[in-house]
Amino acid sequence: MKGSGSFPVGSVGSFLLGSVTRGHSQWDERLGVIPSGINGILPTFTAWCNSHLRKAGTQIENIDEDFRDGLKLMLLLEVISGERLPKPERGKMRVHKINNVNKALDFIASKGVKLVSIGAEEIVDGNAKMTLGMIWTIILRFAIQDISVEETSAKEGLLLWCQRKTAPYKNVNVQNFHISWKDGLAFNALIHRHRPELIEYDKLRKDDPVTNLNNAFEVAEKYLDIPKMLDAEDIVNTARPDEKAIMTYVSSFYHAFSGAQKAETAANRICKVLAVNQENEQLMEDYERLASDLLAWIQRTIPWLESRDPQKTIPAMQQKLEDFREYRRVHKPPKVQEKCQLEINFNTLQTKLRLSGRPAFMPSEGRMVSDIGAGWQRLEQAEKGHEEWLLTELRRLERLDHLAEKFRQKASIHEGWTEGKEVALRDRDSGTASLAQVRALLRKHEAFESDLAAHQDRVEQIAAIAQELNELDYYDSPSVNARCQKICDQWDLLGSLTHSRREALEKTEKQLETIDELHLEYAKRAAPFNNWMESAMEDLQDMFIVHTIEEIQGLIAAHDQFKSTLPDADKEREAILRIQQEAQRIADLHGIQLPGNNPYTSVTPQIINSKWERVQQLVPKRDQALQEEQNRQNSNEHLRRQFGSQANRVGPWIQTKMEEIGRISIEMNGTLEDQLNHLKEYEQNIVEYKPNLELLEQQHQLVQEALIFDNQHSNYTMEHLRVGWEQLLTTIARTINEVENQILTRDAKGISQEQMQEFRASFNHFDKSSPMGLFPEFKACLISLGYDGDAEFQRIMAVVDPNGSGTVTFQAFIDFMSRETTDTDTAETTSRRPSCGGSCRRRRPSTASPGWRRTPAPTASRAPWTTNPSPPPCTERATSDRIPRDPPAPPPPPTMQQLIDLGIFRDAIPTFPRARGGFASRGASERPEMVIFGNEREKFRLFFTGSAAQPEGSLSPHTPHGNLWLFQREKFGILGGFFLGFSLTFPPQSSVLWTKKWGK
Repeated sequence: MKGSGSFPVGSVGSFLLGSVTRGHSQWDERLGVIPSGINGILPTFTAWCNSHLRKAGTQIENIDEDFRDGLKLMLLLEVISGERLPKPERGKMRVHKINNVNKALDFIASKGVKLVSIGAEEIVDGNAKMTLGMIWTIILRFAIQDISVEETSAKEGLLLWCQRKTAPYKNVNVQNFHISWKDGLAFNALIHRHRPELIEYDKLRKDDPVTNLNNAFEVAEKYLDIPKMLDAEDIVNTARPDEKAIMTYVSSFYHAFSGAQKAETAANRICKVLAVNQENEQLMEDYERLASDLLAWIQRTIPWLESRDPQKTIPAMQQKLEDFREYRRVHKPPKVQEKCQLEINFNTLQTKLRLSGRPAFMPSEGRMVSDIGAGWQRLEQAEKGHEEWLLTELRRLERLDHLAEKFRQKASIHEGWTEGKEVALRDRDSGTASLAQVRALLRKHEAFESDLAAHQDRVEQIAAIAQELNELDYYDSPSVNARCQKICDQWDLLGSLTHSRREALEKTEKQLETIDELHLEYAKRAAPFNNWMESAMEDLQDMFIVHTIEEIQGLIAAHDQFKSTLPDADKEREAILRIQQEAQRIADLHGIQLPGNNPYTSVTPQIINSKWERVQQLVPKRDQALQEEQNRQNSNEHLRRQFGSQANRVGPWIQTKMEEIGRISIEMNGTLEDQLNHLKEYEQNIVEYKPNLELLEQQHQLVQEALIFDNQHSNYTMEHLRVGWEQLLTTIARTINEVENQILTRDAKGISQEQMQEFRASFNHFDKSSPMGLFPEFKACLISLGYDGDAEFQRIMAVVDPNGSGTVTFQAFIDFMSRETTDTDTAETTSRRPSCGGSCRRRRPSTASPGWRRTPAPTASRAPWTTNPSPPPCTERATSDRIPRDPPAPPPPPTMQQLIDLGIFRDAIPTFPRARGGFASRGASERPEMVIFGNEREKFRLFFTGSAAQPEGSLSPHTPHGNLWLFQREKFGILGGFFLGFSLTFPPQSSVLWTKKWGK
């Protein structure tokens, strides 16, 4: 609350203390102080009272005893208020004490503090709580109420003041008057803010509050005259320090610093008055000095500005202008500033004197502001006139200088253009130039003449400028006139030289045209002749390679034809050289120096003569080389004929022997022993024929040494004959070995001669692509025997071809067929044939019913159809010879109904070709020419092609018969290759189906 109005305890004090008449319990509740807490606030209030009483030369020891008589209480109020209280009563009686206390209480009440239920009796009786409440009321009224910061007062104002003063300090955050002061940093911050020299704030530590508090209390007591009112340990050890004690102590800081500030303000005011007086005196002195200096400078400058000293050159005039600009840029601005500052100082001085009640300042005579203004105006007029004169003179000199510079520029351009022109016009370079160069020089001269005419205007302009400079009395007119005269004289000389050079160039052009025509004719004839000589030299030096007599004879004939053209070539050479000589004669006559080379060709007479001599040297050398090569080819031809004759005898002999051996190996005539003897006779004949091959080797060696690579007299090469000879030896040895192995196999397995012949016939039938061995055909053979599936085929191939050579030999075929025959006989016929003691040869069984039999598709291990004639009666073999039987007639082809009855053809669709293509149906009893069977995934097309009848004149009654078929496989709509098959009957025992791949 501000102002001097009432200050009831209930406004600020009641919140902190409450009414002293409400009893001890209410006092304790409002102040938050328990009876034992009085001892904590008592030292603070005692110290506060002593801080004021010591000004009156006294102090108290016990606050509740020393104020009982009211004397020191009244003295305290006089000290803190600065006012006199009524005279106290000096009696020792209780009534005197009560009166003195009432006077004090009345004084407090007169200051606007409403004391509620505080009576003099409690104070006189030594009631400590009432006494402390009264002291707190005094502190609030006289120490805290007057504190005002912005719009706050009392406690809030004191708190705001503390916050403002401690805001810049770290670790300080004043929010109240209890825990915000526990660490002691806030006290130190207040002292440091006003007296920074007393405390080293940066060395204080927040975690050492006792040291911080004691440091602040000691410094305040020692240097600020603020007694120690608080105990550091009590503050630190108390969870919430007493707010009233903190406020009391902090208010002492406020009053201490505010009093010092007031004293400082008074001193500053006195100093300010003295400073103003001194400043006024200094301004007077400065004005007098500046005015004198400025007037003196004006008097010195005006004569310099009024001087008129004309110059002859622009640089000199520009220097004057630069001096004037420097005056305006360097010298005048400071003086303008001095003039302005002088006026400002004068006006400021007059204002200060008027405000302070002092008389106005009067400058000395001639130094008034008006005097300075008049002098400055004269300076401005002189400056303006000087500038106009400088610009006028500068423009005049610039005009002269421009004309002179224009003269020099045009003269320099003209002199630069004419430089070297006189030397070029006097040059006689046309004497060494070619026609093209002379024509170029002539065109260049014409361009120069045009340029010369164009420069006529520049020469006239130069003369006109020189005349104008003379009229304007230019200071350097003599040098201008001399230069102009020199230019005019040189111009006349150039005109004369130009005419002379044109005549010389035109004359030289005509002479060079004649020489150029001769050069062109020379080039037209020399180039083809040079090419002919180069081609001739290339042909004469060509490294020919021939292999026959005919080739070398052709080269000799061409060379003879070339030699017949040499006389005409020599005449052409002489004509070409005469053309060059004529051109040189004309050049020497007129003093023309010809260039080193003909411009139309690089072929010089020296080159022509040199190449012609080289051709003459190469002709006999070519004759000799051709003759030597002809002799060598004659010798090679003899070697070819000799080797060809011998090779044509040896080659057919080897081929014939190979065919005979192959024929013996597949023939079925005679016994194996007869074949073996026959083969050994062939082997002896081959050994006896070897000298013929050795003779051929010797002849081949001679051919190789002669580097003969082809021989039209024979189609046989030595390499082919060597390979054929080795094959012949290998074949005869292998064939002999095979026959010997067949004999061993026959004897070991008990195979008869007839069976061996049947096996050979079957092997020969399938062995179409590779004589003496099966591989691709063997799978067809297995299919004909009823084997199906790649896995079963691979298993059988592992047996018949264990080495993986890719060939099934006849020996392996015999082993397989013997096992197949034996296994079949054992599995199918043992129970159905009469016992023959194991000596009867067995064939495949047949069913009891004639014709075609039906085999279920899933389990059939043989072909689905076979012809089965009735087996012959089994008879014991009494001798080694078998009783021959007539071969049975071939069975008829199956009808359509028979094919449909077969399980594997249950889905067959019969179709028949018509006469001209397409299909037509027939009855079920007719034989189909084509049958389609299978399912949608895989189909087979079966074509009946006819019967394989027994050949006429067959010597064996066991020649097989059968029907021919053609198969085509269709899988997923894609047609595969054709297979040729037939049902082959080995009468009278069994029949099998064989197939052979047919086409693609």
